[in-house]
Amino acid sequence: MSKTEIIVSWICRLVAAGILIQTLYFKFTGAEESKFIFSTLGLEPVGRIGSGVAELITAVLLLIPATAWLGAILGLGVMAGAIGAHLTKLGIVVQDDGGLLFALAVVVLGCSAVVLWLHRHAVPIVGAKFT
Repeated sequence: MSKTEIIVSWICRLVAAGILIQTLYFKFTGAEESKFIFSTLGLEPVGRIGSGVAELITAVLLLIPATAWLGAILGLGVMAGAIGAHLTKLGIVVQDDGGLLFALAVVVLGCSAVVLWLHRHAVPIVGAKFT
C-alpha cells in the first residue's frame, strides 16, 4: 500500500473502532436506550450482549494490522444488521436521537468498506488459486 493508503486505512480503522468501542458501554451496562432498541427487536438481552461482543471483536480486529481485513468484513456484517434494523423496525430516529445511531452505523459501514478495499489483497480467498 502507498503511504496515503496506509494513512486512510488507519483513519478509517480508528474511526470505526472508536465508534464501536464507545457504544459498548451502553450495551454492556444495559442503558435504557439499548434496552429499548433490543426490546423493540425482540432480542433483549441476548441480542444486546451478543451484538456488543461482536462489536468488541470487530474493533479489536480492525486495530490489528494483520486482521484489519477480517474486522472490516465483520464490521460490514454487523452494521448491515444495524442499518437493516433501523430501516425495518426501529426507524432512523430512535427515541429522539436525531438519527445519530443510524448515522454512526452508516459511518462504521463506510469505514469498514474502505478498509476492506484497501486490505483486499490480505483476504485469503482473493489470492487463492483454484485449479
